[in-house]
Amino acid sequence: MRRRTPPPPSPLPQRDGVDPVRVRLPPGDSWATVRDHLVARLAAQVEIIDGMLEAGQIVDVAGGPVTRDTAYVPGMFVWFHRELPAEERVPFPIDVVYRDEHLVVADKPHFLATTPRGSHVAETALARLRRELAIPTLGAAHRLDRLTAGLVMFTVRPEERGTYQSLFRDRRVAKEYEAVAPYDPALALPRTVRSRIVKERGVLTAQEVEGEPNAVTLIELQEIRGERARYRLTPGTGQTHQLRVHMSALGVPILGDPLYPVITDPLAPGDFRRPLQLLARALEFTDPVTGREHRFVSRRVLRAWSSYEEWATG
Repeated sequence: MRRRTPPPPSPLPQRDGVDPVRVRLPPGDSWATVRDHLVARLAAQVEIIDGMLEAGQIVDVAGGPVTRDTAYVPGMFVWFHRELPAEERVPFPIDVVYRDEHLVVADKPHFLATTPRGSHVAETALARLRRELAIPTLGAAHRLDRLTAGLVMFTVRPEERGTYQSLFRDRRVAKEYEAVAPYDPALALPRTVRSRIVKERGVLTAQEVEGEPNAVTLIELQEIRGERARYRLTPGTGQTHQLRVHMSALGVPILGDPLYPVITDPLAPGDFRRPLQLLARALEFTDPVTGREHRFVSRRVLRAWSSYEEWATG
C-alpha cells in the first residue's frame, strides 16, 4: 500500500492557537489562476478574497504572497488565516490533570468545544491549551461533546498523534462517565443497553433504528437522592450522543439535555446555566509510546448532584 505524502508544513504561524487554513489545488481542474479557484471553492465573497490577495494574506509553500495573477498549478498548496467569528468566552478554566513530553490530559468544562468547528474556533479547548501551555503542536487525540465536561486527551508531538488516536479507534481506552438523571424505581439496573444508533448529517439528534446493534452502554445506579440519581455509564462503543440516547430511551434523560427526549430552544449566547449533567469521569489505558499504565480521574463535580437548587435556578 502506498503511503500518502504528508502535506508541507505551514509557512504561517498559528493565530490565537488556531491553525491557518490549508487549501490544496486539486488535479484535473483547469482554472487559469489560484484566485479563480478560490472564488469558486470558498464561501467567502469575491471582495473578501480579492482583499486578502491584495494584502498578501494568502501565501504559497515558501510563504510568498499569492497574487490575483498567480497561475493555477494542480497539487499546489496555499495557506491563509480565516476571519475568526465573534465568540462568547466560556468563563470556566481548563484544568490540566496530567502532562508529559507526549500527552496532555485536560479536564474540560461544560460548554467548551474540544476542537475548532463551526462557530467555535479560538474559544475551544485545543486553542486555549495551545495558548495557555505554549504548545503550538498540541493536537486532539479524540473529541468530547461541547456540552459534556470531563477528561480529554491531547498529544504533544504531531508524529505520535495517530498512535494515540488508534487507542480510541481500536477501543483500547476504558472510558467511564457519570450522569445525573431522574430516578425510576421500576428501572432494573445494572443493565447493558444495545441498540443501533444513526446520526444523519445536518440533523441535530441521533435516532435508534432497527438493525444490528452498533452502540453498547453499561448503565449502573450509584446513588439515589429523592427523585434524582447518579449513574455510572460505561460505553463499549462510541456512537454520537450514545449515552444521551440510551438514557433517554430508558425514560431517565440526563438533566440539562437540550436534545433528548425533545429539542428545546437554543441557549442565548453567554447563557451558561443548567449545563448537561454528563461528565467524562475516567480514562484508563496503556500508553502505546511509553508503555506506562495510566488512569486519570476528573476532579469535577456535577452541580445537579452537589447543589441541585443552584444548578436548577442558575
